Amino acid sequence: MLQQTSVNTPSTDDLRRAIFSDETPRYRFPSEPDAGETVRLRVRVPKDTADRVVLSVGEEQIGILMTKVVQSDTVLGNAYFDLYEVSIVCPKNEMHYRFLVRCGETVFCCNRIGVSVLSPGEKSASNGDFRIFPGFHVPEWAKGAVMYQIFPDRFCNGNRKNDVINNEYYYTVGHAKKIIDWDALPTDTDFRCFYGGDLQGVLEKLDYIASLGVEVIYLNPIFVSPSSHKYDVQDYDHVDPHLAVILDDMEHEMQSWEKHNGFAPKYIRRVTSKKNLEAGDAFFARLCEEIHRRGMKIILDGVFNHCGSFNKWMDREGIYLGKPGFEPGAYRNPESPFRSYFRFNERRDNYAEYEGWWGYNTLPKLNYEGSAELCEEILRIGEKWVSPPYSVDGWRLDVAADLGHSIEFNHAFWKRFRARVKAANPNAIILSEHYGSPADWLRGDEWDTVMNYDAFMEPVTFFLTGMEKHSDGMREDLYQNGEAFFSLIFEKMADLPAPALLTAMNELSNHDHSRFLTRTNRTVGRITTVGSEAASRNVNKSVLAEAITIQMTWPGAPTIYYADEAGQVGFTDPDSRRTYPWGKEDLSLIDLHRALTSLRTAYPVLKSGSLLPLSAAYGCISYARFNEQTGDVAVVAINNTAETRTLRLPVWETGLGKDATLTEVFRSSEDGLLLSSECCLHLENGVKHRNADAVRAEHGYLTLSLPPFCASILVTN
Repeated sequence: MLQQTSVNTPSTDDLRRAIFSDETPRYRFPSEPDAGETVRLRVRVPKDTADRVVLSVGEEQIGILMTKVVQSDTVLGNAYFDLYEVSIVCPKNEMHYRFLVRCGETVFCCNRIGVSVLSPGEKSASNGDFRIFPGFHVPEWAKGAVMYQIFPDRFCNGNRKNDVINNEYYYTVGHAKKIIDWDALPTDTDFRCFYGGDLQGVLEKLDYIASLGVEVIYLNPIFVSPSSHKYDVQDYDHVDPHLAVILDDMEHEMQSWEKHNGFAPKYIRRVTSKKNLEAGDAFFARLCEEIHRRGMKIILDGVFNHCGSFNKWMDREGIYLGKPGFEPGAYRNPESPFRSYFRFNERRDNYAEYEGWWGYNTLPKLNYEGSAELCEEILRIGEKWVSPPYSVDGWRLDVAADLGHSIEFNHAFWKRFRARVKAANPNAIILSEHYGSPADWLRGDEWDTVMNYDAFMEPVTFFLTGMEKHSDGMREDLYQNGEAFFSLIFEKMADLPAPALLTAMNELSNHDHSRFLTRTNRTVGRITTVGSEAASRNVNKSVLAEAITIQMTWPGAPTIYYADEAGQVGFTDPDSRRTYPWGKEDLSLIDLHRALTSLRTAYPVLKSGSLLPLSAAYGCISYARFNEQTGDVAVVAINNTAETRTLRLPVWETGLGKDATLTEVFRSSEDGLLLSSECCLHLENGVKHRNADAVRAEHGYLTLSLPPFCASILVTN
């Protein structure tokens, strides 16, 4: 707390910790400015200590002197800090900036990564700069929204009349297979195995989903497709009748020796019948209407880099041959109107007759550069589903950086896609799957945000489990390394502009990676190497509780992968696609999720407050979310060790008074879940009710004792 040294001046470390800025409205207003708009930029510095505060702009590091202002908009007072401010006109192009603070002979640089001390004559690096992208606006509803990801075939079977049957058709290595036992474990040929989950099941479980505090439902692909994962789209214009409604049907089962889908009349009728397709689309419109009526949003999965070999444009299988209303496919007919949609080779042998994504002939890569008609078709599809009668609230884009054959075309296409989708539905979000830095796509004219692997899933997983997100390897150097956690996560967060960061999909698990609960057993492997049973062996629910606590108190959109909240386990795809265990749920974990989403609602600072690391040590981290304008502060502390640990937290950095009192409203540990009586919300499964514990700071520091594998949340009154 700006402690005095022997020469009666604060230490360099205390000065460094007192300096702060971010991109919340307190420090940048408006936070998402348009070109030509006046923007107020602020930085917090140690009180009566700064000799000079400068806004440094761009690669040229142009300095603009800042002015000390009276903190008329704060309820926390200014016992420790001064506030410096400057107003600028937002330029037409991207703007980078950082703050330089001189205290005596020491110069500090404040950027998105944190505060560092510059050596004499040293210039600050630009890789952690604050950034403004004029006109970059994201939907307000998506900022910090709690999302719920559903893999439809494995969530709930609400309509058994639409189930895929055994031997309904043939796909690559065998016939379609109906799994009778809902609890059966996935196998390595899982893509042609169907459990029967459908959109009726989603509709029937909306009350349950809403009870988790969910605000947005994200559905894995739902369009016509021969696989259970449906990333091999057959018809982008229609919902798969197997997930919706089948009115026009027939009895037929292929023989074991029949491997050509010309012998699959049942499947052909189900997926080409106009009656089925229209009924399925109408049912989906009804589902969207019901989701919206409940105040929730819905996001669809857009698989536009590649389609499937069954796709009506390619029609390798002959599904659409001679069917009224369908043009001839490109595979058999060189004169097909869709021939330019794909790249065909001169030779047609050994499954190399057309370009497949990563060489897979079941996933024909779409040839955008060679077909203006294809580009227009996908743009039309992008518009269609965000428009009435569906009015879905956005797209999650599969392997979006792979679309096209050049990076130049990729960027050009996504600019067009954004313009068309936003024109059709200005409040739609465009969210992309991406590995590595997404910075080049997040400039306000392509994607809104990403699935947050680099700046959330990986750092959290490494710190709490040491595991790689597929469970394929281990990083012992990052396991329980609190300093490395903050260093890694803030470095990666700097690649996400503020609008993208606030809407980033913060997942612990999903359909492509192992489930987080399985990672807690620190077992390297997949079902093909260690077997399915190893996924549930020696898991640690207390570590999962720590992860969920971080997820629900971190900037971004916390996203629950279906059944994670019920205690489901699984190694990476396909094992992570196990069914929801209805009737066998871990009710205490469900209550944990409900408690944390309820706290997120009760204390908005957990959703929108500034983020500040407080301490990092072996196995322990703590951070604050705070709002100096309202006086709200929340402190989150994690002990990821098997020993009781005592933390000394510098809460003065949030602006709290030296003897401020906070109340512990949440605690999870090996002993279960504890909630203060006013926050228990009638939860009963493994929840211990108690009066909230008040903890008083002394001289600006909060001392907190945490039992093993404990997560704690404390808030100001």
